[in-house]
Amino acid sequence: MNADSPETTRALVVHPDVARGRPDKNGTPARDPALALDEAVALAHALPGLEVVGADVVRLARPHPGTLFGKGKLEEMHARVEADEIDLLLIDGAVSPVQQRNLEKALGLKVLDRTGLILEIFSDRAATREGVLQVEMAALSYQRTRLVRAWTHLERQRGGLGFVGGPGETQIEADRRAIDEQLVRLRRQLDKVVKTRALHRAARAKVPFPIVALVGYTNAGKSTLFNRLTGAEVVAKDMLFATLDPTMRRIELPGQQGTEVILSDTVGFITDLPTELVAAFRATLEEVTAADLIVHVRDISHPETEEQAADVEAILESLGVAQTVPRIEVWNKVDLLGPEARQAVENRAARGAEGATICLLSAATGEGIEALAAAIRDGVAGATRLAEVKLGFDDGRRRAWLYDHGLVEAEEQGEDGYVLTVRWSARQEAQFARL
Repeated sequence: MNADSPETTRALVVHPDVARGRPDKNGTPARDPALALDEAVALAHALPGLEVVGADVVRLARPHPGTLFGKGKLEEMHARVEADEIDLLLIDGAVSPVQQRNLEKALGLKVLDRTGLILEIFSDRAATREGVLQVEMAALSYQRTRLVRAWTHLERQRGGLGFVGGPGETQIEADRRAIDEQLVRLRRQLDKVVKTRALHRAARAKVPFPIVALVGYTNAGKSTLFNRLTGAEVVAKDMLFATLDPTMRRIELPGQQGTEVILSDTVGFITDLPTELVAAFRATLEEVTAADLIVHVRDISHPETEEQAADVEAILESLGVAQTVPRIEVWNKVDLLGPEARQAVENRAARGAEGATICLLSAATGEGIEALAAAIRDGVAGATRLAEVKLGFDDGRRRAWLYDHGLVEAEEQGEDGYVLTVRWSARQEAQFARL
């Protein structure tokens, strides 16, 4: 990338290390600030038009309420901004509107916090109509109380969010009433798209194939695994948030003739996901809540794989599926492990994990794929159970629904109605209960 190009924005990435190194209130050790900075730099690389010219961890005993950083650090940063011709400061953390305004004034450049950067990435990646609408809503909610300055370099290179100031503008004060009106319009448009998705989901529900959802921390290798299993060509890069919109395929599992499932690829989760972005995940998360089996893909080669797994678990808990939907853990990227580290991982996998099947594999090389396919086959078989349903003679609609979905294994007619033996998943049982 040519740093002198007008389309290039030179960025400095800073991770504020606030009281790091001490356990939190639950006794969990804080994450390594160096690894947190690496993730922030990876986020910056995920956005076109940025050139990261520096990255630092800044230790703060106590954040300054007005500028986040103290006077001495601000002077040091200002000198670096001038010397390295930096256009953008990316702060890996939350920055208040007051802090953002004061930092921009003191340093003479644009400042983005972690939420703002992820919003820019989402805006750049959203491909479906629903994804675009959700990102715009999340971004408007975030910007509602902020003043937004033009980011002219990126404005020329890509579409942007639409409400970020255009070229030639110096600063725009967000009109809350105008934003609220725009949010109402976006919600109406989104409602129409959501209804269409609901119809698609209803159509899928009539096909008696289990839904298997791939979930995991961003860049864990979900899309590579999806492509390996389906033969599809979903974007799969060594980049955070390479996948944003959900992708679904009906497949026959490799080596498992006759076993068909619907496989769903999802957006990656990430530490400290801002609340404004939760809505942008809704399309994908709806597919997770409808799943018969969850495949949690982990980058087992990452030094913080346990912490990343805990973040995913927290989101699954919030969705209410952590304890109710069967799970397989895929420990991916074993090809990146050295002999000793691999042996240690194999020993851990052999000991197993409570309530989860563990599969070691490399989605990149194909190692372990057939074993995973067999585990998915067993998982979806175990996700169904036999049940007896009694229906009256006047309950033809519900009886027809059971037959339309291929769930009926036997039926007897009694004096008061029908007694049907059905095999269904918890998802299908819940759908039937809502009729």
